[in-house]
Amino acid sequence: MENPLLHPFDTPHQSIPFSTIRPEHFIPALKENIKNALAAIDEVVHQDAPPTFENTVEAMQNVGELLERNSSILFNLNSAETSDAIQEVTQQASPLLTQFQNDVRLNQALFERIKTIYENQEKENLSVEQQTLLEKEFKGFARNGALLAEDEKHILREIDTEKAQLGLTFGENVLSDTQAFELHITEEKELKGLPDQVKEMAAETAQSKDKEGWIFTLDYPSYVPLMTYAENRSLREKMSLAFGQRGFQTNDNNNTAIILRLIELRKKRAQLLGYDSHAAFVLEERMATSEENVKNFLEDLYQKAYPAAKGEWKAMEDFAAEQLELSPLEKWDTAYVSEKLKQAQLELDEQQLKPYFPLEKVQAGVFEIAGKLYGLRFEKNDKLEGYHPEVEVYEVFNRQGDFYALLYTDFFPRPGKRNGAWMTSYRGQKKDQRPHISMVCNFSKPTASTPSLLTFQEVTTLFHEFGHALHGMLANTTYGGLSGTNVFWDFVELPSQIMENWCYEKDALELFARHYQTDEVIPMEYIQKIKKAAHFQQGLQTLRQLGFGFLDLSYHGAQATDIQDIKKHETAILDRVQFLGDYPESCSSTAFSHIFQGGYSAGYYSYKWAEVLDADAFELFLEKGIFDSETSRSFEENILSKGGTEHPMTLYKRFRGKAPDPNALLKRAGLV
Repeated sequence: MENPLLHPFDTPHQSIPFSTIRPEHFIPALKENIKNALAAIDEVVHQDAPPTFENTVEAMQNVGELLERNSSILFNLNSAETSDAIQEVTQQASPLLTQFQNDVRLNQALFERIKTIYENQEKENLSVEQQTLLEKEFKGFARNGALLAEDEKHILREIDTEKAQLGLTFGENVLSDTQAFELHITEEKELKGLPDQVKEMAAETAQSKDKEGWIFTLDYPSYVPLMTYAENRSLREKMSLAFGQRGFQTNDNNNTAIILRLIELRKKRAQLLGYDSHAAFVLEERMATSEENVKNFLEDLYQKAYPAAKGEWKAMEDFAAEQLELSPLEKWDTAYVSEKLKQAQLELDEQQLKPYFPLEKVQAGVFEIAGKLYGLRFEKNDKLEGYHPEVEVYEVFNRQGDFYALLYTDFFPRPGKRNGAWMTSYRGQKKDQRPHISMVCNFSKPTASTPSLLTFQEVTTLFHEFGHALHGMLANTTYGGLSGTNVFWDFVELPSQIMENWCYEKDALELFARHYQTDEVIPMEYIQKIKKAAHFQQGLQTLRQLGFGFLDLSYHGAQATDIQDIKKHETAILDRVQFLGDYPESCSSTAFSHIFQGGYSAGYYSYKWAEVLDADAFELFLEKGIFDSETSRSFEENILSKGGTEHPMTLYKRFRGKAPDPNALLKRAGLV
């Protein structure tokens, strides 16, 4: 059979014909793609014409299109629909792709052409976007070793290859430990407190494994409800400890040595390039600019959040002791007690809300909101293939009725799919090419008797990932390297986090929050309670996020390589943000995929950073109206469509008319 990955796809919108692609197609295709890309680069480098923006920088933007497409397909499948075969291929592909990246970035002749253009750019009369691309390309070479001596370049190549493979192995280990655990229950009395839908889902999981009773797993839709509602404390303890042991057990999946090696390699690489630390290297290309600025930012939030968090924790302890006879509190009690306290204080039970949030209606609602704000229309097309039967594919059309993007949606957990939620792309946007975007979540599955009913947190997760998807779908730049989410990492969360605000607004909720049986719109009293709940335990929630930010920074600062024991180090760092004692058998770091597998190393703070931007930006929508056409068009034109074509602060000020106000976040969270 001919390898489908060797050519452009002859399908509508060049969508991916997933059913024709086999794991064994990838390596031969990638090798051929790499060979062709290097030949194309050779032509750019050895042309007779002197270097210009057009014949060098612009030409390079069109090199390796099939390579980019095919590697995107492989790595996206490895996250959302992996198998032993896909994991094996990904491990083989990783060093090939790393070597290719280094062959490009360490190509001295190519760098000399770009350097010449960079140093003489005033002669070229470049647009703002072209200037940004040129600067990004020049820095990309310089920050990836182009200025190093040959022996140092060789060291860099070795570091990058090992680093890439360690990141993959880290993720595989977390997935293996996640899937290896199941809590099998045969007595229904042990399930006291759990909602019927959760029990039904657990029964169906057991049935799918040919077992009697109920099975709970570490996938979020199974894990979170058990931790929140199960009255049986020993069950919560078993689940909590299993969750905390991912990557931290005495088995082949232990990630502690991988973390130590990764932080060593990252620091070594940064020092090779002339930086004190990996954080210094990363933050040079962020809005925050330096490790000191990030530390000050996190510390300032900590000082403001800690008093509130301390009071919230005391309220939890008192409530648990007096109302639930739980003392002292353990980590497997916190979600359970927090939910009971919220029910008591706000008279709000999450289970009362769920019937108003059937997934199908929430998805239709977010599509309608995108239509009102940005003129987008979504049409499901069953003829376009997904990579799994649960994946749906939508054609997206703009205000003028033109095709604008493909959107893949994938909402339920299954074996071979990692936990969490993310947006990714199968094809980026550039001039004359529209993007293919994917939105992946892990929500509660439908059961035999009920559709998929979302918790309010799952609703905000869907809106969050859809915000990222909008950033990809509405991208409208000339060059792919500056398109969509190709922005500073601490700016990339603004479109996602601002989107969550519509979940709390009456005019938005009434579009989609309808009871799955009666079609009744969510009552106003529930909307008011949802808004009140937005302030519930904000101190503790802020402290938790700050803890991850401090931990991330500690692994990537100048002293990172002094760390000898991951568990001891984590305990010391998190001590000031936690009110519980330590649990020797648990470790967050060994499953901290954001920083050890994903792209958030020295960047986890960006969630809080972007919250400042989003709180400040949404104030304008509140002032003008949440569906105000002028405000939404300005957000689209200045933020969503522009990608990384200009410095993010320039784009932000153009939308907002001023720099962001940090107090907007504290005000919204009720911390000031």
